[in-house]
Amino acid sequence: MLRFTAKQRVGNQAEALAEQIMLRAGLSCLARNYRCKQGELDLVMRDGDTVVFVEVRYRRQTCWGGAAESVNKPKQQRVILAAQHFLLHHPRLANRPCRFDVIAAEGNPADPAAYNWIREAFTC
Repeated sequence: MLRFTAKQRVGNQAEALAEQIMLRAGLSCLARNYRCKQGELDLVMRDGDTVVFVEVRYRRQTCWGGAAESVNKPKQQRVILAAQHFLLHHPRLANRPCRFDVIAAEGNPADPAAYNWIREAFTC
C-alpha cells in the first residue's frame, strides 16, 4: 500500500483539480505524472492539435515567492527535457505543435478560484 505525506496528498489534489480545470476547458489528457530520467511532467494534455506540457505548482503561502515564480529556469529546463523524452517515446505526437503551460495555485488547494492557468508560460 502506498503512503503519501501530507505535502504529496495536497500536491496530488492540486494536480487533479488542475486537470479538471483543463478538461472543462475542452482539453483532453494524454498522460499524468510522466516520469523519466530527465524529470517529470505533471500533465500532458491535448488542446486541438497542440500537445500541452503542464507544470502544476501549489504554494500554501507566498512568503518565499508565489507558485508561478517557483517555475524558474532550471525547472523549465527539466520540463523541456522531459517533454523531449515524452515526444521521443510517442512519435505520433512528435510533429504536432507543443506548448508549455503552468497552473499555479495559492491558498486553498480545493478552491478552483485559487488556480491561475498561464498558457505559453515558457518556451524552449
